[in-house]
Amino acid sequence: MPPEPEFIAERVFAALADPSRRSVLAALAARGPATATDLAERLPITRQAIAKHVALLTDAGLVIAEPGERRRVRYRLNSAPMQVAQQYLAALARDWDGPLAALSRHLDSEETS
Repeated sequence: MPPEPEFIAERVFAALADPSRRSVLAALAARGPATATDLAERLPITRQAIAKHVALLTDAGLVIAEPGERRRVRYRLNSAPMQVAQQYLAALARDWDGPLAALSRHLDSEETS
């Protein structure tokens, strides 16, 4: 049974909460798949920290580890969990649109009274 969208979104949001992890994702988006060593050369983050961040991003499904040459692992982006998180946020926004519009109308009517 596939994970619930809320569970996937929660993992994505937790992964994106850290600026270093966002930098790793941005580097992968800009230049494509890379090893932890490649990422450490591009970012002001140690290779050991990169490895920890990439592990969390992999757990969230945002990064996929692929075997490379000479036992080196290359990491690439996986956008599917991000799309689930976007759909989750869109559903929340739809749920809030009606109540917020009603509150706005109520407040507007109070001002004119």
